[in-house]
Amino acid sequence: MFGINKKTRKHPEIFPDEILMDSANIPDFDTARFEGKMEKPLGKNSFYGLLIFFLAVTGIFLIKTFQLQVVQGAFFKERSENNSFKLSPLLPERGVIYDRKGAQIAWNGAEFQIIAEDDNGKEFILSKTSDWQDAENQKKQTEQDGFYKYVRVEQASVRTYTDKPGLAHIIGYIGHPSEKDLLKNDKIPLEKLIGKEGIEKYYDNLLQGFAGIRLLEKDSKGSIISENIQKEPTPGNKITLAIDMDLQSQMFNIVKSAAEQYGYKGGAGIIMDVNTGEILSITSYPEYDPNILSQGGPTEKIQGFLQDKNKPFLDRAVGGLYAPGSIIKPAIALAALKEGVITPEKQILSTGSISIQNPYDPNLKSIFKDWKAHGWVDMRHALAVSSDVYFYEVGGGYEGLKGLGIKKIEEYVKMFGFGEKTGIDLLGEEDGTIPGPETKQKTEPKDPTWRIGDTYNASIGQGSFHITPIEMARYATALANNGKILEPRLIKDGATNVERTIDIPQEYFKVVQDGMRMCVQEGTAAALNVPYVKIAAKTGTAQVGTGNKNTNSWSIGYFPYENPKYAYVLVMEKGPTSNAIGASAVMRQVTDWMSINSPEYFAIN
Repeated sequence: MFGINKKTRKHPEIFPDEILMDSANIPDFDTARFEGKMEKPLGKNSFYGLLIFFLAVTGIFLIKTFQLQVVQGAFFKERSENNSFKLSPLLPERGVIYDRKGAQIAWNGAEFQIIAEDDNGKEFILSKTSDWQDAENQKKQTEQDGFYKYVRVEQASVRTYTDKPGLAHIIGYIGHPSEKDLLKNDKIPLEKLIGKEGIEKYYDNLLQGFAGIRLLEKDSKGSIISENIQKEPTPGNKITLAIDMDLQSQMFNIVKSAAEQYGYKGGAGIIMDVNTGEILSITSYPEYDPNILSQGGPTEKIQGFLQDKNKPFLDRAVGGLYAPGSIIKPAIALAALKEGVITPEKQILSTGSISIQNPYDPNLKSIFKDWKAHGWVDMRHALAVSSDVYFYEVGGGYEGLKGLGIKKIEEYVKMFGFGEKTGIDLLGEEDGTIPGPETKQKTEPKDPTWRIGDTYNASIGQGSFHITPIEMARYATALANNGKILEPRLIKDGATNVERTIDIPQEYFKVVQDGMRMCVQEGTAAALNVPYVKIAAKTGTAQVGTGNKNTNSWSIGYFPYENPKYAYVLVMEKGPTSNAIGASAVMRQVTDWMSINSPEYFAIN
């Protein structure tokens, strides 16, 4: 060890870096713990380098600040004074609509919009095209013409609908808000597209999503200098319908073909789940093209829809009002059983008509005809062959049989939901009318007195009886499920809403169900006696028009008979009375198609 030169030291302490290592101990050092290593302080050059770096960065900022505020200050001052900022909405993608099997019914395609601004600073869509290059060419040409302050091309989504027919009325279409829409909600942007009819309108709040915000900076010439998104748009929710698109489209084609071939003005068809209320098919003929209405043209096509005397904008399934005719007889039968008017086995003789004495003239009698003489019939057979005489007597009474009377008829048809809206998730539903003294006073002010003949007519679904096909679908469903009144719905897997259950014993429903099955086996609905599924049905014919020259033909029912799953209704509107092809024959074509393409709907279990 070396000694310390105390003459050259101010302090006598020994510092660690002044201790020399003994080379003999080197092998014993634990190098993993840095034994035998000397620690050295940072040199002055490291501090000088760091100082130079910070000075350089500060210098760059000062130079840039000088350049922006002094050298280019006038330029940016002029720009800030002449430029303008504008908040522009970013429209969201509309929600896609699917059918029950996942097929798209409505979705969003792409288009390119050429957007211009006039001298007042108002933006508008100059034209649209599906081709980007075409859009760019239009933009250049418009700029060369010089009519507008600025022009730009913007990609946007365009609502597109399936080209399968038969879905227009339930899907509807979208369009720009009308003055009426703006009065209801003055916060709707003019460029926003909203639902105008059908599901598009009913579920508009779900489908439309939420708009984003874009900030545009423009110079004095109207050119966009910069833009940035302040808020991203939120796309709309997808919706899955209970509709089977292929089944509905085919049902429409069959109704359309029958109407054109046999002289009917229109028609409607519905298939409804008897346990959940889901609608598998709900179609109306004729219809419009939702793609044409959403895109706003061609104009001549839209004018054609508006001028069509057959009213393609009328959704007959929910807004068409028709006299039901004999399809009301199952409800009258159930009322008669519940009220003890008649037993299922009691027979009534139908010779082709009944007559009653005119109370004001002993020499006159009022005659009420059956559509044919049926002989002796009990309730099941009366339903099967649709005997009018049987239901005249059960409904209005005759000789020794005291009938229901109009008050009880009113009471029971109301139980089945007639005269009230079903609550289906579509707009434009009508609620219909049911016969009675009060209704007659309103509908026939020149002859307001209620007579026994009016009760007879009400008992077979004539007179001031008017219902919609969707009301009839709910009724057919109740006949199949023993009296549960369900709310029809188009949304798949939604909540099943049982509005009420009719207080009529199940054994009485069984009598009516037997009669409806016999109607297919040996009665008026024999067209539906098919080998692939057992169907229970009831037909109806209601005379309409001046001089009763036309008829509405009905067929309602359910299947499979052993374990009901689906109810149906089909109406053919205003055909010639001589027509031998009615609604049951049309429905037979639908079930034939289903047996090949959708046999799962006929499964018993």
